[in-house]
Amino acid sequence: MDREIWTQVMDAVKRAIRKLKPPGRTPKYSHCLIAGMYFWSVWHDRCLSWACDPTHYGDLFRPRALPSISRFTRRVKGAVNQRILQLVHADLAATALASPVGYLDGKPLTVSAVSKDPDARSGHITGGYAKGYKLHVYVTEDRRIRVWSVTSLPVAEQSVALALCPLLPAAPPDALVMADGNYDSAPLHKSLGAGGRLLLTPLKAQGRVKNGQHHPVTLRQMGPARRAAVAVDKACPKTKRLVLRQRNNVEGVFSVLACVGLLSALPAFVRRLDRVRRWTGAKIVLYHARLLAQEAAATGAAA
Repeated sequence: MDREIWTQVMDAVKRAIRKLKPPGRTPKYSHCLIAGMYFWSVWHDRCLSWACDPTHYGDLFRPRALPSISRFTRRVKGAVNQRILQLVHADLAATALASPVGYLDGKPLTVSAVSKDPDARSGHITGGYAKGYKLHVYVTEDRRIRVWSVTSLPVAEQSVALALCPLLPAAPPDALVMADGNYDSAPLHKSLGAGGRLLLTPLKAQGRVKNGQHHPVTLRQMGPARRAAVAVDKACPKTKRLVLRQRNNVEGVFSVLACVGLLSALPAFVRRLDRVRRWTGAKIVLYHARLLAQEAAATGAAA
């Protein structure tokens, strides 16, 4: 399986470079090599200096010559490499068909409580408080992480989701987006509704609604999309709860990221927001490569 995963990653890197056509003269160490070294170090949970040691490579990937640590670090942070990583993600996360169902959720990426990282902030997590960052994702029904963002931990999930709405992939009419109660906000309902999507979440503060009837002004202000969600909640609450169980798909994605060692925790050398975003993006690329390798194996077994 490791060979199939690495083949998926490097093939996507080569396609990204052909599509990007980086300007300027050809560098001494190719863009393909730099991207490959970075993915190799992230796959093994190692720092950038580790990737510059030739003894840390094997049969899957064995470069003939390696850049110095300083040059490799500069190239990894460069705009060309950042664009390559984005194109690789878009390539491996793409699906042939528009998914009628999607999920919004967040996963804390914690650091030590005594960390001096100025970008890490303290915020609420399940069962208490912690310090670190948060991964925000939009996952489709086939478990692809199509859109994602990393912010400081206390940033509100619905605010990030609102910023991600314009970036969501195309979906068929009346597509459904499921999320937990944190995402129940009128602006998010309106934004998703404008794109033809219906947001389905447990509704907040329903205990304060007198006799189950919202004030007419409140109904008018919340917009048509949330009014539809309120109507669904009143008309068929049991069916809604049954449908919301499918939100476990996004929990399954986070479970795979953690259980196979892709994104269970941030290493001590991954600090500051730009590094965390780059590291997380590489882990998501590896997740998609693993998913594609599994699907190819299953198709081959069925044939």
